[in-house]
Amino acid sequence: MSHDKDIRVEQAKIAFEDFSYRAKIKFGGKVVSQMTLLNVEVEVSGRKGSRARGRGSMPLGNVWSFPSKIYSQDDTLGTMKRMATIFCPLTEEYREFGHPVEINHFLEQEYLKAAGKLEKEIGLAERIPKLCTLVTASPFDAAIHDAYGRLHGMNVYRTYSESFMNYDLSFYLGPAFAGQYLDRFTLGEPKARMPLYHLVGALDPLTALESGAQIPDGHPVTLSEWIRQEGLTHFKIKLNGDDLAWDLNRMVSVDKVCRQEIGGQREWVYSADFNERCPHADYLVEILKKFAEETPAGFSRLQYIEQPTSRYLQDVPEQNMTHASSLKPVVIDESLTDLDSLKLAI
Repeated sequence: MSHDKDIRVEQAKIAFEDFSYRAKIKFGGKVVSQMTLLNVEVEVSGRKGSRARGRGSMPLGNVWSFPSKIYSQDDTLGTMKRMATIFCPLTEEYREFGHPVEINHFLEQEYLKAAGKLEKEIGLAERIPKLCTLVTASPFDAAIHDAYGRLHGMNVYRTYSESFMNYDLSFYLGPAFAGQYLDRFTLGEPKARMPLYHLVGALDPLTALESGAQIPDGHPVTLSEWIRQEGLTHFKIKLNGDDLAWDLNRMVSVDKVCRQEIGGQREWVYSADFNERCPHADYLVEILKKFAEETPAGFSRLQYIEQPTSRYLQDVPEQNMTHASSLKPVVIDESLTDLDSLKLAI
């Protein structure tokens, strides 16, 4: 199938940027002090010869996309950078016209094959997680979307309809979605405002009593200071998952600080993220029940739990979330790499 609005990738190039964090952050049992950003720029052409450039960027989050008990953080980051250098010519070599969703749907299979080949070439002792491959590929996807929107002089989120796409959703999701396109499930207009979650890392000081060496740049250090300066309303609490007493105390302590600093000024809410660290579903259930006992008001503000146990749902059947999700919604994050994963989670 073809469409007169289709594009083709003509050129792709990448660049890496290294950044040191202002303060260390701990999540998923790992302490992180720096990050590498993968920047991608592509040039695309339309069927009538018009051209446009697009850009995409993504932090190479190896700590959460490629958690390893064998390799160091430098090793897994190096693997992601090698994948990026392989994906760049792969993207250029794909010569078919299409909508960005279609182009990246086909490219995904090529990226996954390339990751498997890389595993063998460098003799990795464990597989590159699918999530890691998709994270590395994501700025290529973003850049192609950006270029498509620029070529047509419109926000790319307005191009998910039959007027632009060659295939309806049944091509990707099965016959139940015949005749439907992505525009049915996306907003026609951008929201003027959206809440932003403030991430509370496992090392972050909550109050001045916990704060160690100050950072002499004039910005807040403790959670109390951040709340006062920014008027925060949404808090994402990173938990360890291997120490029930610590995790419970962390949630209760964050709630206490929020009550002291916000009080009746405005409403606020929490989410809790274990980054796959809960040993089993019962651990989560016990945390939720004890949190509700300690602070019922705090429990009522907890909106959802994010990825409490292993991403490999099919390999760990004891991860049954039925009981936990009857207490609070449980969402998958690291598990969500394809349609089958979503269906299994449900």
